[in-house]
Formats: sequence, C-alpha cells, structure tokens
Amino acid sequence: LAEFNGNPDSLFFNDGKRRIDFVLVYEDESKSASEKKGSVMRRRFFEGSLMNMGVELEATQSVMDEKLVYVKVHMPFEVLCTYAEVLHIKLPIQPNDLAPQSSAYNCFTHHFYPSEDVIAKEADFFTAPFQKDQLKCFWVKDREQFFTPAMRSRMAYYILSRAPYDVKGNVKKFGFNKLLDGGVYKAAYPLHDCRFNVKSKEPDCPNERFLLYNEWAHPKSFYKMQPLDLIRKYFGEKIGMYFAWLGFYTVMLTLAAAVGLGCFIYGYTTRETSTWSKEVCDPRIGGEIVMCPQCDEICPYWRLNTTCESLCIFDNYGTLVFAIFMSVWVTLFLEFWKRYQAELEHDWDTVEFLQQEEQLRPEYEAKCIYERVNPVTQKVPYTACGKCMRVSCGIGTVLFWVLLIIASVVGVIVYRLAMFITFSSKLRSELNNRKELEPFKEYVTPQMATSITASIISFIIIMILNSVYEKVAIWITDFELPRTKTEYENSLTLKMFLFQFVNYYSSCFYIAFFKGKVVGYPGQPVYWLGSLRNEECDPGGCLTELTTQLSIIMTGKAVWNNIQEVLLPWVKNLMFRHCTQVGSEKVIPRWEQDYRLQPIGKLGLFYEYLEMVIQFGFVTLFVASFPLAPLLALFNNLCEIRVDAWKITTQFRRVVPEKAQDIGAWQPILQGVAILAVATNAAIIAFTSDMIPRLVYYWAFSVSPYSDGSDHTMTGYINSSLSVFNIADFKKAIRPSEEITPYWFNNITTCRYRDFRHPPSHPNQYDFSIYHWHVIAAKLAFMIVVEHIVYFTKFMLSYMIPDVPEALKEQIKRERYLTQVILHETNIKHFKELMKPIADNLQNEIEEPELDLTL
Repeated sequence: LAEFNGNPDSLFFNDGKRRIDFVLVYEDESKSASEKKGSVMRRRFFEGSLMNMGVELEATQSVMDEKLVYVKVHMPFEVLCTYAEVLHIKLPIQPNDLAPQSSAYNCFTHHFYPSEDVIAKEADFFTAPFQKDQLKCFWVKDREQFFTPAMRSRMAYYILSRAPYDVKGNVKKFGFNKLLDGGVYKAAYPLHDCRFNVKSKEPDCPNERFLLYNEWAHPKSFYKMQPLDLIRKYFGEKIGMYFAWLGFYTVMLTLAAAVGLGCFIYGYTTRETSTWSKEVCDPRIGGEIVMCPQCDEICPYWRLNTTCESLCIFDNYGTLVFAIFMSVWVTLFLEFWKRYQAELEHDWDTVEFLQQEEQLRPEYEAKCIYERVNPVTQKVPYTACGKCMRVSCGIGTVLFWVLLIIASVVGVIVYRLAMFITFSSKLRSELNNRKELEPFKEYVTPQMATSITASIISFIIIMILNSVYEKVAIWITDFELPRTKTEYENSLTLKMFLFQFVNYYSSCFYIAFFKGKVVGYPGQPVYWLGSLRNEECDPGGCLTELTTQLSIIMTGKAVWNNIQEVLLPWVKNLMFRHCTQVGSEKVIPRWEQDYRLQPIGKLGLFYEYLEMVIQFGFVTLFVASFPLAPLLALFNNLCEIRVDAWKITTQFRRVVPEKAQDIGAWQPILQGVAILAVATNAAIIAFTSDMIPRLVYYWAFSVSPYSDGSDHTMTGYINSSLSVFNIADFKKAIRPSEEITPYWFNNITTCRYRDFRHPPSHPNQYDFSIYHWHVIAAKLAFMIVVEHIVYFTKFMLSYMIPDVPEALKEQIKRERYLTQVILHETNIKHFKELMKPIADNLQNEIEEPELDLTL
C-alpha cells in the first residue's frame, strides 16, 4: 500500500509521472469480517493477470474509510501502443490543411457557442488506424499526450474486461464485470480531471470538467449551443452523439411548436364563431335538443348545450393542415439529421468505423467455448445451445409481457365502464348539493371524470410495468448472448421499445380508434361482459378525451423522469457524503471524490434515448388530436439537455468513453414511427374527429336534393348529425327512472343521439341512413388520398435530400487520398533513413564514379 501524498488534485501515481487510467475499489479483507477467501484469491489472480499484461498498479488506503483500498491502474506507453492497434484506434498523422466546410446554420449558431478563449477549438488532423510498427508515421509530439485520457480509459477498460481472474482446468474465467457483480470489487471507473466547480491546482490539468459545467451544464448557459467537440473529447463519441441528436431534435421542435401554437390559437379563436359551434351553444337550438341517456336507468336526459364548454378546440381545419405539416416535418427532421450526423462522423473521425473495430463481449467469449470455421475470420466462437433456441425463448417471453400489457389495458377499459355508471349516478348530485363546486358543474361531466381518473390509473400501471419489464428485458437479452455490445444494445432496444410502445400508446389507440365506435343505439346498446354497457365518447367528442389522455401521460412522464434524474442521484450523493464525513474535501484525493459519486449504470444512455423516442412518438403519432404536444416536448427538451448535462457532469462518475458512428438501432425505430404517424393522424382526423361528417354535410347534404337551400352552408348541421329515438321504444330494464328525470322533461316523446340512423317513423327505423354511408365512404377516401399524397411527398423529400452532402463526400475522398499519400511518403522516407548508411558505405567501396547510389 502506497501512502497518499496529500495532493487532492493529482491524477498520477505518487511519483507524479504515471497517469491514473482507471481505478478499482475493494474492501480490505483484514478489516472486513464479510470478506471471503475466494474473493481474495480471485482478486489477487486478477491483479496478477493485469501485471502480466504489462499494466502497472498502485494501491492506496482510503482517507475516508480505512476498510477501502483503491487500486490505481496505469497503462505504459508500450501497452497503449499494443492495444491501440488491437482496437483500431485512429490517431493523427498530420494537421489537416484543407479548408473547413461552412454552412448557413453554422453562421447563425456561431454567436451562441462558448467563446474560443474559454473552450479552445480542437485541432484538425488527418488520421489513420494506429500501427505499432509505423509509429514514426504518426504525429507524436509528446509520448504522454499522444493518447488522450479518453483513449487511455477505453483501452484500460478493454484490458480489465479480458483479464482472467480464475482458471479451472482448461477454462479461464475473465471479465471484471463479474467481479463487480460478485462483490469482489465495489467499483471501477476512470477519473474526472478536476472538481466540477473548482479548477484543479495541477499545472497541466485541462479542467475540462470545470469548463463543461460552466459552459454547458450550468443553468446560466441555457441559451448557449452545446460544446459538442469538448463533450465528445471528455465523454466519448457515444455520449457526444446522443447530445448532438437531442440538441438537433430540440431545434427542429421549435418550428413544430410554433406551428402547433398557431393551430391552437386558431382553434381557440374560431371555436365560438363557427356555425356548428354556435348551434350547440345557442339556447334556442342546442338548449332545445334533448339528448338520450348515456347509460342504463341511472343516467338522466340532458340538453345538448351543456356540452358547449367541452367542445374540442382542436377539431378544426387547422388541425388537418398541422397533421400534414407534421408528416412532412418528421421527414425533414430525419433527413437533415442524417446529413448532420454525416458531418459529425467526419469531424469526429468515425466515417470508417468498421464492425471489426468492435470486439466481442467478454460474456460471449466466456460462454462460447466451441469454435466453427468461418470463411472470413476462419474461426468463430459459438455455444452448444443454438442461437435460434435462445432467440425463440426471448420472443416468447416478450409476447407474454405484451399480452400482459393488453390485459392491463382491458382492465382499465372495464374500470372506465364501471366508473362511468358510478359517476353518472353520484357526480351530478354531489355538484348540485355542494355550492362551492357549482362553478365546475358545466365542466365536470361523468365522461371527463372517468377519462381523467382512468388516465391517471393508466399512467401508474405504465410506470409499474416499466420497472418490472426492464429487468425482464435485460434477463432475456443476457440469455440470448449477443456477440458485441452494439448487438446487445440493439437487441435490448427492440425489446424495450416494443414493450414501451404497447405500454404507453395502447390506451391512446383505444380512445382514438375503438372507444365510441360500436355502441349501438339507445334502444339496443352494446354490452361488455353481458352487463357493462359500452362507453360512448364525451359529449364534446372522443378527440377531447384523447387530448386529455395525451396531456396527462406526457406531463406525468416528464415530471416523473425529471424527479428521478435530478433528485435521486443528488439525494444518494448527499446521503453518502453525510455518512462518510471528513474534515474537508481538499484532503480527499481525486479517486475518493469520484467514488462518492453515483455509477452511470451498465446501459448508460439507453434510458435517455428510450425516453426521447417515446416522446417523439407522442409528438408525431397523435399530434392531430393535440397540436400543443410539440410545445410541451420543446419545454421538456430544453430542461432535459441541461438536466442530463448537470447529471453526468456533477453527480455521476466519469463514464468509460465509447466510440459510436450513429445513434444505432434508434434510427430505424424513428423512421418506423414516422411512417406509422401518417396513418395514425389520417385515421384520427377521419374516424375520431367530426371533420369529415361536417365536410360531407357542407358539400352534399346542405344543398338539394337533401336540403331546400341552394348554397353550401353549415347551418342545420347539428340537427342533421343527431338521430331521433322514440322514448316509448326504451326497454324497461334500461329506461331512465322517474326519480332522476329532469324537471323540464315534460310531454317529450323523443330524444336525440349521435349517429346517422333513420327516425322511428321510417320503414327501416333505426337502421343506418344514406348519410352514414356517405360519411364512411368519405372517411375511407380521405384516408387513402391523404396517405398517398403524404407518403409520396415523404418519398420525394427523402430522394431529393441526400444523406451525405456532396461537398462532404468529396472532402472525405480527398482526405482519404491525402492520408494514403502521407503514409506512403512517410514509409519511403523512413526506408531511406534506414538504407542511407548502407548506401553511403557502398558508394565509398565502389570505385566507378558514374554509379550514383545516393538516396
């Protein structure tokens, strides 16, 4: 054990020369009664394996807790060169002298970036995959600075993941992740370079964490663009790519939010001026129309004008325009993101990120003890248990949980049916008896109360099932045993998204496309389970309930996630610091300060991506019912960027930097959501809103031969859209009781309901009328026409906008050519230097003056 040298900001061993690339933490067995002999043996074997691989170690006892021991890992230069070649790490060979590409977007955002005096611009180099035997070809000014701290940590993590810790016969067990899970080590992490709020006193420390906190994570920097190059340099390309995507998504949301807000203002201002709305709210029209009860026995008759306040402000023609706009917007977003992603790939040198650069997972190597011949790599490890069987078991488990979600949705539907009856019998009496609730009488309907409580219950069920299925999905993916980490994350991504898709969106799909569609008519309603009458839409339409559902789930999800992301790590760190109090943080070494922070978790950014993609689904799939969804998403994302930045900068240990070329499996998922969004929004406008019936009345039924008028008008639409029912045709079991009959209900023989059916006096009474079939035909025609137009527009935009700008393609080819020329010339120069002494000796020994051997 080496004594702590008293320098809390040091990132080096006690000699001040060897840099700390990784830290392992364990409890000293001599001071911990719970320590097992097997753990000691595995740890000693593991650390011996590290030293045999050329890694240097230094152990220091904890200042905070004498039981803890910190093993500091250092990678010598020779070891770094070896594993840089194994990992195909690209390193600089010469400064890039080509003129950088500029765009109008960069010119606009330049003023919002941190000053270059604070965060210096990164030097641009030509790079090539490192080769140990061609070290002289690379730009090596300082051997200690040649490999960045992020590269060193990545290589250290690779070695730690593959160092054996036990040998049984011919089988080696390796991977420090299993040692962490088994409690042999308590933690493993690379070091932050300084404290987030105080600069380091070390003269050569870049203080990148301090800069990131002040210029990115601090709330005062909310208006600034993200320093993506510094984020990538400090945390790695994978985290840099996530924040680049999140920032680009937020910028694009600004346009969608502005248009959505305009749609909301248009709907709010025109709701009371439209003809059909005036008819509903007019006491002489809507006040004289008596509506049939919406449940059996206990529901009273009611007047149509009581729904005046609940009319959906989004059920207008502006919503149609906005839905089409969002279908185009999502295409533009994905296409321009591909172009921006291509620029990031070029700037971050991941254009040629090949699959062979990613090594096999240690868990895969440990279990794959057999080999088979592969035509490319000759040998590929595999398991005796076939992949097909593993994947089949995984698919079966996923389907079981999806069916469980559907069962929970059915349970919520049954709750809605039962509670609607309860609210219908008790809610009105409560509102009438309590004077303090009198102002809410016109707004709180049984349908609205049922919808709000069901939405809250759905949200609670969603959160519970999410937490359970998360563990199930990880177990299934571990059982499938993917080869690489990318394959592991892609497999887990598909499972989790499928589950989350059904979990979050199933209730919305029910309200949008199933609720109120099969209800029969007052004399012959449709029942669930033989006794529960199928629920009808709110008097203001199902669009109002869908809006309520979306707003509750989106708001609740955002609030809950922010509480988890901000409060939980902060409280945990606060409690840990309270339990391990020392005199002052200045006497605590850097590795102990980082140990007091929270671990980032094995899945890292997976949950951050999942949260944003689910939000993306809400913004696109159901935007026709809730145009304010992009605005809510914009506010959430503005907070999300800074919360995530604050979290990983201040509350978590430094993550192991990982290379990434793109956002992985999330890209095709986003494209699939964008394609589905066209169909869902067209279906919402056609089948959930009242837009098509109004258009059919305006163009067909407001003129001859169906009406006496000669001009197209909306006058009389309300009367035309409500069918007539003879009260005498009520069955005794469902007839409203006399106790709940309103006082104004005198000598009235008919009531109205929302449908297009023949009146009682018609030969085909209560059958669907011609108006109904016109509306159905118009809805189907609208779906087909709008979908084809929008899909064609999306296809043309995708074809016209190339994924990689042509100028960038030419620059990549030019850089690749120059890189090859530089390597070739460097090799020739190196060869001349080696051969020059031999040539000089030959020139001196040969007497013929006409023979020139000068190199």
